[in-house]
Amino acid sequence: MAFKSDAGDDFQSDINVVPLVDIILVVLIIFMVTAPMIMKPSINVNLPKAASGDATTPSKLNIAIASDGRVVLDGKDATDEEITRAAADEVGKNPDIQAIIAADKDVPHGRVVSILDAVKSAGVKKFAISIDKK
Repeated sequence: MAFKSDAGDDFQSDINVVPLVDIILVVLIIFMVTAPMIMKPSINVNLPKAASGDATTPSKLNIAIASDGRVVLDGKDATDEEITRAAADEVGKNPDIQAIIAADKDVPHGRVVSILDAVKSAGVKKFAISIDKK
């Protein structure tokens, strides 16, 4: 035992850190298990591969285009008009906002261009196209 008392009037002077470490380890395990679920995109997008490319900064305008043509804005299905409205709202809050577009490699180029046009017509000046590094 960590505490030994002869007369019963002594106090334990050291802190028992074992319960604290146990709680911190449990919290760490919870974060490690839930982080991949949080970071996983809402739709499965098979991104094109490229040898060059820079890391993108997180944005509030995350647009994903699936191979079946479905468009998702921040985890919710959206039309071109909804994307334009959301982009205009974000530009009103932050004029330097960047739109991040993740298009499946099987999506026609024209569809990606139409999404870019919807975003740029709302006033977004910066955009990034997501890729997988080779």
